[in-house]
Amino acid sequence: MSEECKTLEAYLAPPTQHKQRKLRDEHDRYETLLRRSFNDKCDTMTAVNEVVSGEDLNWHSKNALKQYVPHLLDEDTYDAKQLADTHPIRYANTAAVFDHDEARRHEICWEVPLPGRGTNFWIPLQLNPEQEYWWHSLIDDKDDSVWAGELRLQLDGDRWVLHVTANYEVEADHKCSCDSDNVTPVGFDVGESKLLVGCALRDDTPVDPLFVDGGRVRHLRQKQASAEDRLKSRYASNLLDDLVWGRWQDAIEDEIEKASARAVEYASQFEKPVIVLEYLDGITDEDIGKYWNRRLGKWLFSRLQSRIEDKAAERGIPVEYVYPHHTSKTCNACQHVGYRPHQGTFNCTNESCWVGEYQADLNAAANIANRLNPWGESLPWKSAGDDSPQSGGPVAGPQRHVTERGTLVREADFR
Repeated sequence: MSEECKTLEAYLAPPTQHKQRKLRDEHDRYETLLRRSFNDKCDTMTAVNEVVSGEDLNWHSKNALKQYVPHLLDEDTYDAKQLADTHPIRYANTAAVFDHDEARRHEICWEVPLPGRGTNFWIPLQLNPEQEYWWHSLIDDKDDSVWAGELRLQLDGDRWVLHVTANYEVEADHKCSCDSDNVTPVGFDVGESKLLVGCALRDDTPVDPLFVDGGRVRHLRQKQASAEDRLKSRYASNLLDDLVWGRWQDAIEDEIEKASARAVEYASQFEKPVIVLEYLDGITDEDIGKYWNRRLGKWLFSRLQSRIEDKAAERGIPVEYVYPHHTSKTCNACQHVGYRPHQGTFNCTNESCWVGEYQADLNAAANIANRLNPWGESLPWKSAGDDSPQSGGPVAGPQRHVTERGTLVREADFR
C-alpha cells in the first residue's frame, strides 16, 4: 500500500460582518506571529513555541507554525530569505472538524477555530461539485480510507477559500511514466498572454505546438478586480457576489474547460503521450506578485491543471509533474540561462546556440516536457501522508507526486 493526497477546495459561504471581522483579525494575528517567528530565525519547533506560546491565536495554527517556520528557514529545504506580503492561515489536521446535514442548503459546515473557549463558530462550505465524493468520504466517521492533512484558509478576492489535504491509500505502486521507452513528453505552460502553451518533443525537438490565447480570461479577471474595488466600498455584497462569483466566474470556468479539453486532445494525437505539468507546491499567489495575481492568479493555474489531469485520465493518458524552477529562464535547446526582453520573447545568451530568439511560453513548455526523463528529473514517488508541508507553500491543485528532491527547491527558484 502507498499513500496519495488530493487537495479539496471549498469557499466559505459569505460570512456576516461580525464573522468576517473575526476571520480578518485571526488572519492578522497569524501573520504577526509568522513574521515574528521568521524574523527571529526560529529554526526549531521549540524556538517557534517560545514565540507563539501565550499569544492570542488558535492552537491548531500554533502547531502548524511550529512545523512551517523551521521548514522555511532550513537551508536544505525552502531557505526563504524573505516572506511574501500575505499568507494563508495554516491549521494542523486537528482543525478538520466538520458537520454534515442533508437538510441544509449547504450540507457541510466547518467549525472555524478561534483562540479562547467558546469562541469558535460554524460556517457553511460551498463545495467544488466535482469533489463532493471526496468531502463526504473525508467527514464520514465510518470511512477511514480518507483522512485530513493540513488545512489552509486564504482570501481569494473578497471570498475566503478553504483547502484541505485529503490523504488516502492506494494499492497499486506508482511507476513513473517516463520509465517506459518511446513515450512522447507533452509539456504545458500556463501563462498570462497565452493561457496555455503545449509542446510535444520528438527526439528532444519541439514539434507542432499548441497555443491557447489568454485574453478572454485576463479580461474577465480584470473585470472581477474592478468590480471588487468598486462595490466593496459600497457594501454591495449581494451584487458583488452575483457578478464576481457568479456570471463572470462561470465564464472563467468555461474557458478553463475549453482549454483543458484542447490540451488533452492535442496530447492524444502523439504516440504514447505523457502530459508533463509543473508541480505547484511551494509557489503561492504572493510569489507571482499582486498585479499579476489580480489578472490571473494561482487558483487558475491549479484549476486548469486539475481539469487537464481529469480529462487525461478519461483518455488513459498519464500525467507527470516536474520541478518548475528555471523553466522560463533557460534555453530549451542548450540549457543556457537567457532573458526575456518582452513578455512573449525569450533570448538565449549562448552565441553558438541556434535558438537565438524564441517564443517565451513555448520555450518554457519545451523545458517542462524535457524534464520527463529516466534520470530522475520528473518527481519520484514518496509517501505524502504526514501533516507537515512538503515543499514550503500552499497548493490548490494536484498534489499526487511529492518528492524527496523537492526539498531542494528554493524560493528564488520559482519564476
